[in-house]
Amino acid sequence: MVSVFLYHVVGDLTVGKPEMVEFLETETVESAIRAIGESTEGGIAVWKKRSQHGGVIENGEMRQQRFVGILNSLDIVAFLAKREYLEDRDNAMKTPVSQVVVPNNFLLRQVDPGTRLIDALEMMKQGVKRLLVPKSLGWKGMSKRFSILYNGKWLKNIDTSTGSSNNLNANSNRTSSSATIIRDKFCCLSREDVIRFLIGCLGALAPLPLSSISSLGAINPNYYSIEASLPAIEATRKLPEDPTAVAVVEHLPDGRYKIIGDISATKLWKCDYLAAAWALANLSAGQFVMGVEDDVTLRSLPDFAVNSAVGNNNLANGGGGSTRPKKFSSRSIGFFSNATSHSFGVSRSMYRGRSAPLTCKVTSSLAAVMAQMLSHRATHVWVTEDESDDLLVGVVGYTDILVAVTKQQPAAPTSCQSIL
Repeated sequence: MVSVFLYHVVGDLTVGKPEMVEFLETETVESAIRAIGESTEGGIAVWKKRSQHGGVIENGEMRQQRFVGILNSLDIVAFLAKREYLEDRDNAMKTPVSQVVVPNNFLLRQVDPGTRLIDALEMMKQGVKRLLVPKSLGWKGMSKRFSILYNGKWLKNIDTSTGSSNNLNANSNRTSSSATIIRDKFCCLSREDVIRFLIGCLGALAPLPLSSISSLGAINPNYYSIEASLPAIEATRKLPEDPTAVAVVEHLPDGRYKIIGDISATKLWKCDYLAAAWALANLSAGQFVMGVEDDVTLRSLPDFAVNSAVGNNNLANGGGGSTRPKKFSSRSIGFFSNATSHSFGVSRSMYRGRSAPLTCKVTSSLAAVMAQMLSHRATHVWVTEDESDDLLVGVVGYTDILVAVTKQQPAAPTSCQSIL
């Protein structure tokens, strides 16, 4: 096991993180769109309102029961794409998020700042996406100075000068730090935070960072996909949990798949939600990810008046957004980075812009893939064959990376060992 995971604790990764503000299930979709734009991993934790019991202090178990689930941008776009909400967008934007979020109490766990990093990673490998960590005063990081190992157990800080064994705590998952816990103040640690920490410890992880993702077994071949010719809305019928992404592919005669884009929470993170919802409900998957210009001739696109729900000052002031209508186009969703106009299916590689999927090769190093994910704020990277840019092999997500870096590496044979 890499020592960096044994000598660091969760508190080391939370230094300087802001206090978490609970987003309640009674808030509206409109409010959720604003919050998601400022969140990590394109999603927000949704909570039930705290019960008002006089004098009762909420413990960890009570707080865990209030957690509902994580709401992401794809959940909202899929919700807004329903016919009844396309016809009444004002009602849709005022809908409480309790009707949109998928309940999953397992996605978040509360842990002590002194929880070993290796234990936190094990939780995330099992499907936990966020860790709720109490804020503390005086935490300086570099936990090796504050905690000790005793017979393989991670123990509470003790004054070793006293020699007293009564201070030992056999719980290897929880530990009390020398810092003072601030009651009812928490910060949220995401898997993106962990990957960012790993990028800063590449030397300690050697030789894993320079190894290919293929050799590390980090490529997940069990991905979700949809044929480009099918309606885009079909991708939302059963959304994958991790990563929340569906590859849009073309089926080749030899049985392989060519990736042309993806429908994911990452891609829709800061899009125009109303325009994206209309496109999801009316276009094919290929048209949705590749973009459809105003002069498209493949199908008749009606004029669609949309109001941007992101980055609009009127929205922040409680208004319904700009009232200036505009025609629907792929640029409304945020797919395009230039103004060049092409028809769908003709020289489409020239205008893919932001709709192009984030890809790597099977020979790409683990460090390169982690850097890609951080630079693009992505939860996943699609993996293609080494000799081709778009022949899909699988996907690498946060969980796959965490499994790869914590996997017990076989010891190299010495001169007196047989390798036969």
